[in-house]
Amino acid sequence: MIEIINQQQRYWVNLKTFKDLLKRLIEHYRLKDPEVALAFVGTNTIKRLNRQFLKKNAPTDVLSFPLGERGADGKFYLGDIAISVPQAFKQCFREKHGLERELEILTVHGFLHLLKFEHSSGIEEEEEKIRDLVLKG
Repeated sequence: MIEIINQQQRYWVNLKTFKDLLKRLIEHYRLKDPEVALAFVGTNTIKRLNRQFLKKNAPTDVLSFPLGERGADGKFYLGDIAISVPQAFKQCFREKHGLERELEILTVHGFLHLLKFEHSSGIEEEEEKIRDLVLKG
């Protein structure tokens, strides 16, 4: 099951776009009905999560919380992704594309972290490889 949560209210986010994107990623990586949650959050929430889990007292754009295990209920829990929409908004200007595109890129990045891709072991190459397969336009 895919769960999309919008915890921020400042920016409009088309939740269906991100549910569809996660479905394409799940299909591409041939995952069998994983449980995954994507939360769109504000600056304070992402900063709190970054401090709590990574010991960094600053906002960031995306955090991933991989589980990658089967629960007692038999479901496969891939993990959770939190994306700071205000941070993505700032970055979309620097990258010269829209907010939705930046959020899609961050969703792919966060998803790859759930699959255990890391910055030191090819996440950027994998992003390039799958970008055209999963991102629209």
